[in-house]
Amino acid sequence: MIPLLTRYGAKLAAVLVLALGAVIVVNAVTDDPAELDAQHPSNLAAEKQAEAEEAYEEVRYLHVNYIEETAGADVDVKAEAVADFAIDRAANLDKAQEDADKAAEEAAAAAAANTNPTSVEIPGSCSEYSGNKATGCAMATERGHDMEQVGCLVALWNRESGWNEKAANGIGAYGIPQALPGSKMESAGSDWETNPVTQIKWGLGYIEGRYGTPCSAWAHSEEVGWY
Repeated sequence: MIPLLTRYGAKLAAVLVLALGAVIVVNAVTDDPAELDAQHPSNLAAEKQAEAEEAYEEVRYLHVNYIEETAGADVDVKAEAVADFAIDRAANLDKAQEDADKAAEEAAAAAAANTNPTSVEIPGSCSEYSGNKATGCAMATERGHDMEQVGCLVALWNRESGWNEKAANGIGAYGIPQALPGSKMESAGSDWETNPVTQIKWGLGYIEGRYGTPCSAWAHSEEVGWY
């Protein structure tokens, strides 16, 4: 009888350790509300902390009151009940990890969606240009601007930056279109500091929104010295 109870007791102890260990992991992950609040400015951090504390109390209850609550029960029944609880907790941890992995994948996809290619296909009509000017010509014609408008765009950004994607001036204007401040171009892509395609995309959008066409922007620049 004693060896049998000892075996069951050892099995039960191992399962309890597993259950307690799993919940302690959950509790440890959310043990710093201040850190979680910094990451999630809502009440999500507090909710997660409360869930962890509730899980801990549930296992503590099973541990502290185990003998009293299961007095008279068959040892196998006791062990099976606690084992089921441990399995449920492990499944919850697996689900939490799956959710975290999915969130990371979604964040990476969002970051990728907020960048642009670093080069574009140059049509034959833009063959007289090279480098960033050829890229600007291709992107302008793709948006419906003719070669006259391309000529105005080339002249405009020759004046502004020399088509240098890293051009900066003393008041904070940056890039090929000399966006002021340069961080405005982040609306066209997170790689705005180094990618000429992103800068040209933003610059064409700015010109079209404010002046309608590159030639109108060039005329304004000729008149007042800026656009």
